[in-house]
Amino acid sequence: MFYRKPLEERIADRVAARKPLEEGKTFEHGPAKFVFVSLLVAVVLMHVVGVAIVMAFH
Repeated sequence: MFYRKPLEERIADRVAARKPLEEGKTFEHGPAKFVFVSLLVAVVLMHVVGVAIVMAFH
């Protein structure tokens, strides 16, 4: 009555139902892409601000 497939089988069924990844698509997980891009932008901004400060006092 309350039968459910084991967790491994449910995961396998879900993975089998997914479409194949598109070529060149690095991130299939949206939040991971957002975090990666945010960190990349933050690092670039910190470098630009740092260079601007150094150039102002040089």
